[in-house]
Amino acid sequence: MATVSLARLCHQLHRTTPRPPIPAVTSGHPRPTLRCRRHLSSSLVLCSASQPAAPQGDSSAAGSGGGSSIVGGLLDYLNESWTQFHATAEAKRQLIDAGFHLLNENEEWILQPGRRYFFTRNMSCLVAFAVGERYEVGSGFHPYIWIAQLTKMASSQIWKQHLIPLLSIKPEETSTDSKEKEGDASLKGVHHPLLLQVLSEEVGCDADDIVSIELNLCDTQPSCLGGGNNEFIFSGRLDNLASSYCALRALIDSCEVPGDLSSEHAIRMVALFDNEEVGSDSFQGAGAPTMFQAMRRIIHSLARRNVDEDAVERAIRKSFLVSADMAHGVHPNFTDKHEEHHRPEMQKGLVIKHNANQRYATSGITAFLFKEVGRIRGLPTQDFAVRNDMGCGSTIGPILASGVGIRTVDCGIPQLSMHSVREVCGKEDVDTAYQHFKAFYEGFSEVDRRLVIDY
Repeated sequence: MATVSLARLCHQLHRTTPRPPIPAVTSGHPRPTLRCRRHLSSSLVLCSASQPAAPQGDSSAAGSGGGSSIVGGLLDYLNESWTQFHATAEAKRQLIDAGFHLLNENEEWILQPGRRYFFTRNMSCLVAFAVGERYEVGSGFHPYIWIAQLTKMASSQIWKQHLIPLLSIKPEETSTDSKEKEGDASLKGVHHPLLLQVLSEEVGCDADDIVSIELNLCDTQPSCLGGGNNEFIFSGRLDNLASSYCALRALIDSCEVPGDLSSEHAIRMVALFDNEEVGSDSFQGAGAPTMFQAMRRIIHSLARRNVDEDAVERAIRKSFLVSADMAHGVHPNFTDKHEEHHRPEMQKGLVIKHNANQRYATSGITAFLFKEVGRIRGLPTQDFAVRNDMGCGSTIGPILASGVGIRTVDCGIPQLSMHSVREVCGKEDVDTAYQHFKAFYEGFSEVDRRLVIDY
């Protein structure tokens, strides 16, 4: 089942009343049930009867490396994030609740060491960062995790052309008698009156008040746990909301209490981009200079004086980028589609991606640094290289590595059914990814200091 889902043009910072979970639904067998937040309809039956997500403080559900599980939080995030706009709004809410300060790109930034900040762009791109208390001009932006992207949706124009009949507006049919009639024709001539009526009722306005729309079709089935031991997560939009949530939580938790940034010289950052699946070349995509502009503005604001270009260049050289995008796990029925020694398995840790044609930006050095951070915390990793007689997808890693000149590693959580309406990944891999990102924020600076490459 699908429904039209729309994002309001304002992000609500706080909910007025908590939304209750739907009643647990059983399958008729004496098995535990999953409680899953669901807002579009409370009458839908869940896809499976499974165990409730463990509380945030329950360490028994943690993946490799110890610590509490974030799987319950991920399910909630997925069920809140129907589109890139919803995902950004929910990330924004979590950052504000955690004490991050909202910045505006149109205003001057006055930043201070030891503080945490974030900004949004187009309501579908978000950048958050925490400044180390021992920051000095020229220090790197590392650990530096950039996640692409919030949702892997085709553009709304593509959805519209395939699913909504369009009525072409001929010049001779457009009235120029009044501005009111001209405005009417420009919208009503394109969209069916019934669609405008449905949307106006949802947002609580007159149909004539809607001047522009951007729509996505969304599966209404909620995300949930499943499998014989509830070891899998079944959901749409795992690619790439799972990576986004793991990095967001890792940043928040790495600097949640006083003292977490006391010995940090660098700036910890996460960026959630839009439009990766259609090339990233947009105002809110990774192809825009958002990353470089943010770095430059942060350096200048913290310096409280004009700094030469050398300070920015030194900061970039000391920085490190983790491009986290879901990986293709090996399908048990099609193992021949993978190289024999490059078959990523679910529940075995993050996948580090390699490609000789630079479809991934990983190098021997960046792979070592990322693995070393995990090895210190006892976290597993896997390696993947596509078969040399098959094509290879790409990520924003090469875009940012070549466009900015920053060290980069490409990695991802292994999954099945990528880009389908119901994707699958391992529950343990989500916790492992969160722990690896958090370890990267907390320990990369020390690991990086011990490695000298250019001398």
